[in-house]
Amino acid sequence: MDHVPVLLEAAVDALRVRKDGIYIDATYGRGGHSRAILDRLGAAGRLIGLDQDPTAIAHAEQAHRGDERVVMAQRNFSELSSLIHSMGLDHQIDGLLIDLGVSSPQLDDAGRGFSFRTDGPLDMRMNPDTGISAAEWLAHVDQATLTRVIRDFGEERYAGRIARAIIEAQQHSPLVRTQQLAEVIEQAMPPAARNASAIHPATRTFQAIRIALNHELDVLEQVLEDGIDMLAPAGRLVVISFHSLEDRLVKQAIHRAAVPPPASRRSPVAVKFSPQLKKIGKLVRPDDAECARNPRARSSKMRVAEKLPREQAV
Repeated sequence: MDHVPVLLEAAVDALRVRKDGIYIDATYGRGGHSRAILDRLGAAGRLIGLDQDPTAIAHAEQAHRGDERVVMAQRNFSELSSLIHSMGLDHQIDGLLIDLGVSSPQLDDAGRGFSFRTDGPLDMRMNPDTGISAAEWLAHVDQATLTRVIRDFGEERYAGRIARAIIEAQQHSPLVRTQQLAEVIEQAMPPAARNASAIHPATRTFQAIRIALNHELDVLEQVLEDGIDMLAPAGRLVVISFHSLEDRLVKQAIHRAAVPPPASRRSPVAVKFSPQLKKIGKLVRPDDAECARNPRARSSKMRVAEKLPREQAV
């Protein structure tokens, strides 16, 4: 499947791109959002693109060769703050776009090991040049940790049964292929549960292992904190997420930066609070037409916030 950017027009509209502005696409993927931003930038504008996937960076360098407005960096977006600081652009970013999840090319490439729909090596690394693969991780993880990962990151009600089945299967033969793992997960679930859901029985467990392996929620918290700080006054933060764990972190980060903490009965002195953000609009979801064109957009959610000028604490 070709990569179709999710909420393309809505996201770029939310950035309110100025011709001379500085914008960051923190998850370049195959550059759909970046191209739309560039279409609205003038000659004095700048686009900084990040992706930890070397294939995505190679695509970007080919697509934008000769465009002096574009700077690409192969980085995990947890490194965004240090990159922006090194460029001397602290507090000067007019818009930060973060499109979470796995891109269609990554899902469709069996060699990356993100999907169980075609058999491939059990890898799941966003950057295949660093860290350990999912197969290596599963070979050493204990049952209690695996249960917690599947339950907390996959929101899977049968986490205990699935973790036990995976550990038992590993004792007979190492799990090194995606369809091997998917079959173990499917057989571990009660027959009624296998047939009751519209999604494949392995979906939540694959998601959980991928999140744990790539430390996705930790780096998301980091980039949200850093991203809010690096924005210029009136700069926009636009985040597209694909499951409830990500969306919850985004919602909480915006709320903490926009709304004073509740009063405490234990502290008679009110804590001074300087709001950094204001929320813009409501939660945005794709309409029926977009979901029909791009089924992978169905679970997407977008939140938008705007950086406030530095004001007196309240």
